[in-house]
Amino acid sequence: MTPILGFHQPLKSVINPSDVWGSQAVIVPTLSPYTKYSLMINRATPYNYPVPLRDDGNMPDVPSHPQDPQGPSLEWLKRL
Repeated sequence: MTPILGFHQPLKSVINPSDVWGSQAVIVPTLSPYTKYSLMINRATPYNYPVPLRDDGNMPDVPSHPQDPQGPSLEWLKRL
């Protein structure tokens, strides 16, 4: 294909502002202290919900009360 009036230029790669924002959206959260602490809290918080059970006396892993402490302590969070 011949250029019209000689205005044919080769294509150049241009970094769009959206590319910059997109790359920052990936990089910045990994550097954020919020991400660090939210990951620590999520690891220490058990992902289970209390379910009413009828205790037959033979369930050692079921707490006697839903708010009994289980898993790692969150004392480090209280000391921040």
